[in-house]
Amino acid sequence: MAGLASALTFKPILSRSNPNFLPYLHPTRLTIYLHSPTFSLSTSSVTSASISAQHFDRRGGSSDDDEALDLSVIRSNKVRLIDQEQNMVGIVSKSEALQRAEDSELDLVILSPEADPPVVRIMDYNKYRYELQKKRKDQQKKNAANRMDLKELKMGYNIDVHDYSVRLKAAQKFLKDGDKVKVIVNLKGRENEFRAKAVELLKQFQIDVGELATLEGKNFKDRNMFIVLVPNKILLQKAQEQPKEND
Repeated sequence: MAGLASALTFKPILSRSNPNFLPYLHPTRLTIYLHSPTFSLSTSSVTSASISAQHFDRRGGSSDDDEALDLSVIRSNKVRLIDQEQNMVGIVSKSEALQRAEDSELDLVILSPEADPPVVRIMDYNKYRYELQKKRKDQQKKNAANRMDLKELKMGYNIDVHDYSVRLKAAQKFLKDGDKVKVIVNLKGRENEFRAKAVELLKQFQIDVGELATLEGKNFKDRNMFIVLVPNKILLQKAQEQPKEND
């Protein structure tokens, strides 16, 4: 076998000078597997061998699952590089961009693969992805805060004190959650005679809600009398910002 080994010559098939083969090779993270090599001693040559290589990003995870790190999609040998300080370096070779990222111990991320040449940036990709997710969640919270559901509360013109208090607390909770509240007093049959009392009840309800809400609409003419209250946006915004200040 020693004679066989000395008789064989190998040419390197994985090198930095061939960026089209693998997008990024790190000397400590390249794994080569030889599967079932079969040697013919009579001819002193390798008759069959299979070689496979897998590329890992700098944190040890496979980059195949993340298109932003898969530099094999870039066919051009030139890229437009942005460095880790977000400065435009300009057009450089792909191998130089990879080397700069390696020297900085950061990731080389594809921003615009369809551009000519493709745009890449040196960055901490995990941190970048975390910041994007955080911005997305913040935007979802803002959208949820701007979206108002309409909650309805019904009561009679002669509602007792306890039931009135229950509905008032419910209205205040809905308003704090950012929802509109429609308070309805339905006059049936001869109850229409007590219209003035129903109007007074609705006006008092608005007063008791206080600065949590402003009046958006009302109807005191029909039998189904109502007021529509909307949250006070200034107070609602302060309530949402207060937990952040405590953090």
